[in-house]
Amino acid sequence: MRPPDTGDLSRPLVEAEARDLLRGICFKTGPPKAVGVELEWLVQEQHDPRRRVPVDRLTAAHDRVRALPLASVLTFEPGGQLELSSAPAASLTECIDSVAADLAAVRAALGRDGLVLAGIGVDPWHPPRRLLREPRYDAMEAYLDRTSASGRSMMCSSASIQVCLDAGEEEPGPLGHGRRWQLAHLLGAVLMAAFANSPVREGRNTGWCSTRQAIWAELDAVRPLAPPLHREPRAAWSDHVLDAPVMVVRTPHGPWELPQRLSFREWIRTGAPRPPTRQDLDYHLTTLFPPVRPRGHLELRMIDAQPGEDGWIVPLAVTTALFDDPEAAETVYRAVKPLAERAGPQPAPRNPLWLDAARLGLADPELRAVAAVCFRTALEALPRRGASPEVCELVAAFAERHVHRGRCPADDLRLPAGTTPPAHATPHRKESGS
Repeated sequence: MRPPDTGDLSRPLVEAEARDLLRGICFKTGPPKAVGVELEWLVQEQHDPRRRVPVDRLTAAHDRVRALPLASVLTFEPGGQLELSSAPAASLTECIDSVAADLAAVRAALGRDGLVLAGIGVDPWHPPRRLLREPRYDAMEAYLDRTSASGRSMMCSSASIQVCLDAGEEEPGPLGHGRRWQLAHLLGAVLMAAFANSPVREGRNTGWCSTRQAIWAELDAVRPLAPPLHREPRAAWSDHVLDAPVMVVRTPHGPWELPQRLSFREWIRTGAPRPPTRQDLDYHLTTLFPPVRPRGHLELRMIDAQPGEDGWIVPLAVTTALFDDPEAAETVYRAVKPLAERAGPQPAPRNPLWLDAARLGLADPELRAVAAVCFRTALEALPRRGASPEVCELVAAFAERHVHRGRCPADDLRLPAGTTPPAHATPHRKESGS
């Protein structure tokens, strides 16, 4: 397929051009070659994580880290979470080695300030606090406040591991990329259950293994959802993007505009409050948060941040092996395909399969059985993908500690009954469905 003409990014879009751009840039066809990872971390006090880091001290630590020569792209989330985004790597080993070197440098810099990176899906102690004051985050907060109190927690209190893999070859038949796309959404629920690591919020157990996923699922009616999986992925994603509500209309001066119930398709057709451009379409894509986001590659966004210095390696290694090793992908596709009936017609992450995965983790018998197949298959595939013995040992140790016992990291983090929340914690808000 010939790539669309990107041309002048600032000229007004027409609807057919927007559709062609979405179909062309979001699913790039080719054999799986590259792998990448985006790691978000909470930043905590080294000796007392229940004590909130003062803003001035956290800002100074950010400045120290910014001065480091890193191979990964360094950014900070609105609540001060630190994110490292790797460059696309030619192999799993190359990706791990590059990111591990960056993490060592970051940890050393933070350690001089008495701070540590904490691999937890949701801040277990503190209510949301926004540090970054930028037009994007001002507008995002105002938009999300319209529909849910969870928006601020998503922005300021959550952390994840996002595994990025090539979209793969286009397959024959009407669904094109459908097999790999469906695998991502069914296996995604298993990965979320296996790596769920956010059972505590503001000093209290929530009743969810992945409170982070529960928060994301509550954001609004469309933004966190996957498009319909029974349709060809390019067409389904294009329509999903065009019909999604516009979060903001950027302006050169003053606060950004927040339109009321304006889809991107309607924005193109009406040209009000001003005609949208390719730059607006690119920005609109960054405001959609489905569990699997096609960005030329597939960005798997459902995995909670993991504990320990090397904990992040396990979901990266398992996911890469199961998607990119042909034999493993075939085995796992057969294992997860029956989960489609349980998911039903509702999109992830609001269907029964995803809600049970977030709430129960591997205490769910069916998810535990499928996860066992996935980890066994990954351990067989990793040597074929060139993984080191050390990486295989990390995966095997996680499987023994968690998967084979029907446990996830959340089971180690959950507070014992009678634990007193910190004095600053807000009154408990019951999570939907708990």
